[in-house]
Amino acid sequence: MKIGVLALQGDFREHIRILRKLGIEALEVRLPAELKGLDGLIIPGGESTTMNKMMRAYGFPEEIKKFSRKGSPVFGTCAGLIVLAGKIDGRKSGQLNLIDVEVKRNAYGRQVDSREADVTLDFAATEPYRAVFIRAPQIRKTGPGVKSLARYEGRTVLARQKNILICSFHPELTEDPRIHQYFVDMIGKKA
Repeated sequence: MKIGVLALQGDFREHIRILRKLGIEALEVRLPAELKGLDGLIIPGGESTTMNKMMRAYGFPEEIKKFSRKGSPVFGTCAGLIVLAGKIDGRKSGQLNLIDVEVKRNAYGRQVDSREADVTLDFAATEPYRAVFIRAPQIRKTGPGVKSLARYEGRTVLARQKNILICSFHPELTEDPRIHQYFVDMIGKKA
């Protein structure tokens, strides 16, 4: 199994580290042609405006959409969630629009408001998951095909719609591999 991590900006190295810890072949993706042969793709946290500009400059949007339409799983964390969302701050996103959610940028506060909090994962509820929120987007609305997998302060923070997984926080900044393992399992079921 090969999972690519979009390596234009953001914390791609941390995702690669946790995937390799799980025994997965993880690759940095810097050009659209590098999507070929991948079983899944992670779009990391970072700065969503910069990420969007770089994705357009390199021609990623249409290629990621094609990758997803083939059924290949895509996982977006924090800024990656914003890039994948259908609506941002009440307006149609205009970027990937691969999951039926509306998000609000930085809804959990600025950098100084960063926090850690326990959330319960619906697929692994025996032990709380320590979530790291850094300038995190808030999922305000979900469409009918979106399944909530974890909540914080009454709102969904981890969700899935078919082959798309999104997360408001940064699972790559913990030593807990359960969310990455869930993504790996999504890929395994597709195969």
